[in-house]
Formats: sequence, structure tokens, C-alpha cells
Amino acid sequence: MPTKKQLQIGGAAAESVDWRQKHLDALREMEAEEANWRAVEAVLRRLVRRLCAVAAGSDERLNAQLGKLADAIRGDADIVELKALCDSLTDAVMAIEKFATPGRPPEPQPRPAAAARRWDATCAAVARLLERLGPLAGNRPKELRAALTAAGDDESLAAVLRRTADLIAERAAEIGRERREAAALLAQVNARLEDMALFLAGTTEERRQSHDASKSMNIEVLERVAQLSDEVRAGNDLMVLRALVAERLETVASSLRNFREREEQRFIEQSARGERMRARIVELESEGRDLSRNLDLEKRRARTDPLTRVANRASLDERLVEEIARWRRFGAPVAVLVWDIDRFKAVNDTFGHRAGDGVLRAVADCLGSGRRAVDFLARYGGEEFVSLLVGTPPGEAARIANETRELIAALKLHCSGAPVKVTVSCGFTDLREGDTVESVFNRADAALYRAKEGGRNQCVAA
Repeated sequence: MPTKKQLQIGGAAAESVDWRQKHLDALREMEAEEANWRAVEAVLRRLVRRLCAVAAGSDERLNAQLGKLADAIRGDADIVELKALCDSLTDAVMAIEKFATPGRPPEPQPRPAAAARRWDATCAAVARLLERLGPLAGNRPKELRAALTAAGDDESLAAVLRRTADLIAERAAEIGRERREAAALLAQVNARLEDMALFLAGTTEERRQSHDASKSMNIEVLERVAQLSDEVRAGNDLMVLRALVAERLETVASSLRNFREREEQRFIEQSARGERMRARIVELESEGRDLSRNLDLEKRRARTDPLTRVANRASLDERLVEEIARWRRFGAPVAVLVWDIDRFKAVNDTFGHRAGDGVLRAVADCLGSGRRAVDFLARYGGEEFVSLLVGTPPGEAARIANETRELIAALKLHCSGAPVKVTVSCGFTDLREGDTVESVFNRADAALYRAKEGGRNQCVAA
């Protein structure tokens, strides 16, 4: 029967195997994230090729540079070569603008209808790309979206794309570093687990050797006793028998002493190995706890909007899928509320982006105040938020939405001593038969637009 200490070691080994699975899962998550960034990079390369096609023919001096850039993109050139080509293209564009009209910048020329449509489609695609980057790269995509909105020519759009490419490259490098760190830690864990396996195998072998030694000792003692019994029965001289008995007993005692010394030495060695393994297990448990905390932290960061500290769009998509599945099973009502800050662009334009960030945080705090543990709040993107009220029928959802709207309208916000008036509009609905993530969101979003068209600072049901 295994001892208590052996059971503890076995339990620690099982727990370590569980940590190993968690490390493997974390490594797979990072590989999936890297694959996503590679997909984003592929989209970005396609956008650059389309921009080259749009701009081709606009000026003979640019055609050669655009052709080289398109060929490099098509040939999967690295970031160094692409940056050099983009710089050359920028120099060519600046040279054209410099000599177009001496003394003043050239007047912007209206684009043909087809070119305008291509420009709008390209800008929309870049905006979509930046929206996908939003939850993963802090506030930089928001700055790039502002630069994209202000872009009026190919050069400024190319600058936005270059900065986007740099952002993607930085994130890809960070993911690679995280993967290498996780792989190194996993190798450490594997080494610890191998040590434990060797220790357990050695313990089993020692138990087998101890059992064999005990069995051999028992056989030897029994043989000595049987031999002594035969000699006693055959002997007649008392003095001879006494000497014979004494000799046989001393032989048995000597064998027992040797056996005990060997067992004691084996016990000492096994105890020392056990103590070393216990220290290794303690170290592994500490590393496992640290890794678990780091993994939990990274997971929370990946699911949290860095500015407002509420959930991000990725978390919202996952939670909506869960709530729809739960609603289909149990039928408890779930209200979906889509919020949008009224005239938020005017706040940024008037007071600056730092004030806009403060407004976003204040609104997020109001939306989250009084929220139950079963409810959910996420920043969908820009100045838009989504609330999920679990177990809340439509009438109750309308009351909660209007109370929250009034609470936000009553906020006393100031920037540089000037008051900042903030209101929100809301569109809300409930889960219904046949709903998907897209259908329920689109229904609430359509109600939000009706609230905007109706004068803002109101809640409209769908």
C-alpha cells in the first residue's frame, strides 16, 4: 500500500501534468493569434496593391515607383524593402507637388466617379482593418482612424497604411516573443516532469529491490534454521551442539545486521532523493502559479478594452453566443442595449482626444454602475457600447435604459474649466426566436439610429 508521502508526490505529478496542458493551451492560443495577425497583414498587402492600381496612370513619373511597390507586395517582400519603396514613392510624390505650381501647393483635383468609388472603398477597407486592430493595440488604431478621416490624397493614405503596417509588425514581434517565452517555460516544465518520472521510476525499482532483498533474507534465515534443526537432531554431544548452535546463530545475526545496514542506507538515499524531488515540486508549483496568474492576466487584457477597462468586442461576440444558447435552452429573457455617445466627434474636435478619453471612461462607469454579476458591458468600438441584461424583460429594460441615460446626462464633466455636456442615445431589443449574434445586434443598432434621427438623448425599442 502506498504511503501518504507517495500519494502526495503522485498528486503533485498529476497536478503538474495539468499545468503542462495549460501551457500547451496557452501556446496554441498564441499561435492562433499569430495566424490572425498574418491574415491581417495579407489584407493590408492587398489594400496596398489596390492603391497602386488606383493611382497608376495618374502621373508618368509615379508609374515606375508604383509598379515596383506592387511587384514587391506581390512577391511577399519583407518590411525593410517595403519601407524603402514607400519612402521612394513618398519622395516622388513630394517632388511632383513641389514643381506642380511654384510658390504654392497644387490645388486638389476632383476625382473621376470611378476613382472616387475606388477611393471610398479603399478607405472603408482600411477603416475596417483598423477596427479589427482596435482591441489589440490600445489607442493607436483610434489615432490612425482620425488620420484616415483627414486623408485627402494618396500620400496621406499611404502614410496611414505605413503606420498600420508598422503597428502590425510590432504586434507580430510581440507575439513571437511571447511564444518563445512560453516555449522556454514549457521546456522547463517538461524537464521537471521528466525528473519526477525518473524519481517515481527509481522509487518503484528501489521498492522492488527491497522486496527481493527481504525475500532473500527470509529464505536464508529459514535455511539456516532448518540446517541447525537437522544438526541438533543428529548430534549427541551437548558441548558440540552448544558450539554449533552459537555458530549458526551468529551467522544468522550477521546476515540480519548486513541486511539492516543495507536497508538503512537505501532508506537514507531514498529520503534524500525524495527531499530533492519535494523541493523541485515546490519550485514547479510556484512557477505554475506564477504562469497561471500571468496567463489569466494576459487573457483578461486580451478581452478588455484598455481605455475604459470594460470588455471589448471580442468578449461581446463570445458572450452573445453564450446568451443565445442559454436563451434557447431555458427561455429566460435577455435584453440587448446598444449605446452611442451623442456628438462625440465634437467633443474631440473642441476639447481634444484626451478629453474624449475622459468622457468615454465616465460613460463606461455610468453604464457599469449598478450592473449585476450576470449582466455584461462591452465597448463595441469608438464611442459605442453594448449592454446585456440577463433575465430582464423588455419593459424593465426600457426603465433601466432611461434611468442610465438620465444618469449620464446629469454628469458634471469639465475640461480646462469649461463644462462638457454629454448625452447618449440607446437602441434596445430582446432575444427572439431564430436570432443570431448579427440579427439581434443589427435590430438594436437600427433602433439606435432611429433614436439618433429622432433628436438624440433618447432610448428606442426595436
